[in-house]
Amino acid sequence: MANTTKDLFVFANLDGEFVPAGQLQVDEEGSRLIASSFAYGLRYLDRGNAQEIDPVALSLKNKSEIKGKRLVPPNGLEAFGGIRDAAPDSWGRRVIEARLKVPANSLPESTYLLEAGSDRIGALDVRASLDQEERLTHESIHNLSYVLEGAQKIEAGLPVSEALSRILIVGSGLGGMRPKASVRDDDNILWMAKFPGNTDGVLDVPSIEYATLKLAELAGLNVAQTQLEQVGKKKVLMVKRFDRSWTAAARSVEIRHHVVSALTLVACHESESNTKSYMDIADAIRRYCLVQTVKSDIEELYARMIFNLFVSNDDDHLRNHAFLWNQELKGWSLSPLYDVMPHAVIASERYQHLGIGPQGKLATLDNAYAAKERFGLSAQQASSIIDRVWRVTRQWKTHFESLGIPADQIEGISRAFRHIDDICSPGLIKTLAKG
Repeated sequence: MANTTKDLFVFANLDGEFVPAGQLQVDEEGSRLIASSFAYGLRYLDRGNAQEIDPVALSLKNKSEIKGKRLVPPNGLEAFGGIRDAAPDSWGRRVIEARLKVPANSLPESTYLLEAGSDRIGALDVRASLDQEERLTHESIHNLSYVLEGAQKIEAGLPVSEALSRILIVGSGLGGMRPKASVRDDDNILWMAKFPGNTDGVLDVPSIEYATLKLAELAGLNVAQTQLEQVGKKKVLMVKRFDRSWTAAARSVEIRHHVVSALTLVACHESESNTKSYMDIADAIRRYCLVQTVKSDIEELYARMIFNLFVSNDDDHLRNHAFLWNQELKGWSLSPLYDVMPHAVIASERYQHLGIGPQGKLATLDNAYAAKERFGLSAQQASSIIDRVWRVTRQWKTHFESLGIPADQIEGISRAFRHIDDICSPGLIKTLAKG
């Protein structure tokens, strides 16, 4: 199969408008990406408001060093993490494949990058030429039933219209296989609609994820704004897009914030995600994030890890942790929590996707507590976080009932929620009580 080299153009949205940021060159063999390189545009580097495309490989800390140079991804990777995060996720790829009527995973990476449209997650766009126009598509929140129907068709392998497929691709990113789309409310604010899947069975996934995110909020975690919508007989989880903000002016301008995943900060391939740990994310935060937020970001990360143990959220891979570019402070910080789904399993010994302590992925508080120094936490600080999260999560059933989650749904997910005695040794329980 012949190798092809393609030149693509990466645009960044700065203060509400897209500007060319640089040229991406990709080498592909059929559908396989072999290598890529990137050069920032000279005019882009001269901008005071320029934001870096990738904190690891395309940092703007020393602009004079990279001016006029072609840069390559770190650690022998074939793609830049910051650009890969602007590519569609598993769901988005399915939508593109349905639209182009091709088999799964059969397209070159360049096609997926180009087909994702301009309203993707974060602040980047990838175009075939410098003069290609912005491609915006979104749907009103009032048309959720139409969009939901389209998502169900794609899941079932049925064709959908060109217009609907462009709506369903919008906002896909940061690692997800579940059907979703971005929609706007009456104030033109952008939300991610997360739909029920055709294979969910009797479990009402949107309602359970909504209640769990609300539980995380009660436990003091920084959670994206959420609401639950009734669409016919089904529920749809709405998550406000944290990669957008709106100026307070009379004619509000939508500001886009660049987003990268922890996969990018840890600088590894997706297939290596399950060899990494929360401590690797903490180390990356120290290295690449804003000095002002490093301490609070790592504490928040530790609290999320503890929460995941109590609710058995084992889908905590590196693409489910994200970082936002702060335009005022010119740097990265941990994004709000946006993806938590309890997993009801029978096994008493459970494991996370990521390592949490010296005993690897073993989902116990002893393992997490033993790693506290790697998060820069004292015994008292770690105890305090565990106590805070446990005080809320132990009342999960009452909380779910207060949100109107039906009894059969609560029963169906109950095996996911752990009592402290299930995941903590008597010795540590004593230590925590003293702390």
